Amino acid sequence: MHALELKIMPMPLTAVVGLLMWGLATALPGLQIVLPMHGVTALLLALAGLLLVFGSAVFFRRARTTLDPRQPAQADTLITKGLFRISRNPIYLGFLLLLLAWFEYLANLACLPLLPAFVYYLNRFQIIPEERALTARFGAAYQAYCQQVRRWL
Repeated sequence: MHALELKIMPMPLTAVVGLLMWGLATALPGLQIVLPMHGVTALLLALAGLLLVFGSAVFFRRARTTLDPRQPAQADTLITKGLFRISRNPIYLGFLLLLLAWFEYLANLACLPLLPAFVYYLNRFQIIPEERALTARFGAAYQAYCQQVRRWL
């Protein structure tokens, strides 16, 4: 296991990336772009992101299983219904949509590279370790789920 695996919680990571985006947009105003209706689009993306995050959390609560991303091995239930039928990681997808909304609002090209960097980081240091733990915990059922549902979308 790598030292960064399962150490940085995804929610604070999202906030840090958001702050970095704001800092880049402030520091590099020459990279500002015109995005038609960017305020409305940003709002819609943010609402979709929040729906994914909080809607997914409801499924965890109803299943009475851990929501702590640092403890995937403590999961009691494999959730495969609702939002988890379209993405194995709807909460992380929601965080990405929130960052995409922030990019849309800031409308600055300097922020754009942080989005794939966020996805890479989550894949490498959060999702892959979670997948190992869930495979160990749920075995063939989790592997079958992975064959049916994509990691992101």
